[in-house]
Amino acid sequence: MSDRLPPLTALRAFEAAARHMSFAQAAAELHVTPAALSFQIKSLEEHLGVPVFRRLNRAVELTPEGVALQSGVQEGFDLILNAWRSARRKAQSNILTVTAGPAFTAKVLAPRLFEFAQAHPDIDLRFSASLRLVDFVRDDIDAAVRFGYGPDEGFYSRVLMRDWFAPMMTPALAKVYDTPEKLCAAPLIFDDSVDFLRPRADWAQWFRANGITPPKLTGSHFSHADHAVDAALSGGGVVMARSTLAAGALRDGQLVAPFDIALSTNAHYRFVCPVGHEKKPQVAAFSDWLDTKIGALVEQLPNKQLIPVDQI
Repeated sequence: MSDRLPPLTALRAFEAAARHMSFAQAAAELHVTPAALSFQIKSLEEHLGVPVFRRLNRAVELTPEGVALQSGVQEGFDLILNAWRSARRKAQSNILTVTAGPAFTAKVLAPRLFEFAQAHPDIDLRFSASLRLVDFVRDDIDAAVRFGYGPDEGFYSRVLMRDWFAPMMTPALAKVYDTPEKLCAAPLIFDDSVDFLRPRADWAQWFRANGITPPKLTGSHFSHADHAVDAALSGGGVVMARSTLAAGALRDGQLVAPFDIALSTNAHYRFVCPVGHEKKPQVAAFSDWLDTKIGALVEQLPNKQLIPVDQI
């Protein structure tokens, strides 16, 4: 039997059909008709000498030969795609793509983007707002800003800053709820995006840190931290907010954090990239710029008595 490979288009058609287990879906992905895709699969089977799919009523399944072929073909196309992306990134050396959580992007990075653009007009900076763990090569990402514990094994990673958590509200609400005890009757806002923290840094912990038996905790819940902060900005209640994300509103007097006690955790913001990429000019420029902006942000935050949540 000859080892001559079938046409690349036939292998591509097989890979898509095997991944979707549907000729129709594979054809749609490859922008061809189902008949054209079936022709490519038939061509591959003729080269192999045996079927790779069993055609069932409204479905297909891989034959043993198809199963043997699928993993290698999938891996081969992944390698080709990664090589293509790597080559394209080198050709587009002025592009820098950074991923960060949606809230950090909205409240910290986006408002300062023009400053980076002014300082580095030769770099085309792009943000990808996502909490998803990224594959730097597959997703065309140069660097990431992440909040949590880590570790980031196998990557370059360093601490950017540590957050604290405290009740924040508009100045008008602060006149009404001017003691920690009065917050027991306040409309509370919950940021559910940090529910993964252990121990938790939430309303119940803050009341305990102030020597108050937590009341029945009810209020508005938000899955994104910036939405929770925005709800407080509208006067809708008192939010247990992260200092980083509310820094701009605190600086401008739109929100206040009137009480002395704040919660601290072992979670922190980290700058992450593939090992060695931290030395690339674009990545290093962004990293240095981010350090400057984070430093200025931390300096403008009010001083608090930080209580570690694992000591409450």
